[in-house]
Amino acid sequence: MRVSNTVIAGVTVLALCSGVWLLHDPTVSGVPPQPSAAEAHGTRAATTEPDTPTLPPALPDRVRIPSIGVDAPLMGLGLLPSGSLDVPPAAAKNLAGWYEAGTTPGETGTAVMAGHVDNRDGPAVFYSLGALHKGARIDVDRRDGTVARFSVDAVEVYDARDFPDEKVYGAARRPELRVITCGGGYSKRTGYQGNVVVFAHLTDTG
Repeated sequence: MRVSNTVIAGVTVLALCSGVWLLHDPTVSGVPPQPSAAEAHGTRAATTEPDTPTLPPALPDRVRIPSIGVDAPLMGLGLLPSGSLDVPPAAAKNLAGWYEAGTTPGETGTAVMAGHVDNRDGPAVFYSLGALHKGARIDVDRRDGTVARFSVDAVEVYDARDFPDEKVYGAARRPELRVITCGGGYSKRTGYQGNVVVFAHLTDTG
């Protein structure tokens, strides 16, 4: 059953965040790109634009983020017994997922996508998510033949202990999108210690 435009209470995506590539390849140095403070939300709250387009519900098939080279199929994700958002299979490095009990991308509300930053073989689908800038385009191909085109409003990184559930997953009055992967500090003992979150809103349809 879909639970459109509601808060996903207590959800985190820690299952994304082991950092297996960094653990198993001792030649690797550094971590994936992290967003700068300039890409965070400003002091002004987002407002509902009178000409913001909306689309009827339709399942998404593919996500494309041209500026960082993402072009990946989408699978549906549910919640684990722990309440955490499930994740795509780690071995499928070019596969992202969307929370299928929630809002579909393009309809009014907050749609949620998640994907791995790496796997045992190296960078995965959202490795470069932290390099996105405000205004970047995210396209979502939908099964009804339409394309939901989103514009990035902010890119932020949060420590897992302080993940702002309401801010990320809360209901919205316009079509919005969150794209989530691992980020923040990294240690071999704990893996990634937080999440990179992209905030975007629908600006066009095709």
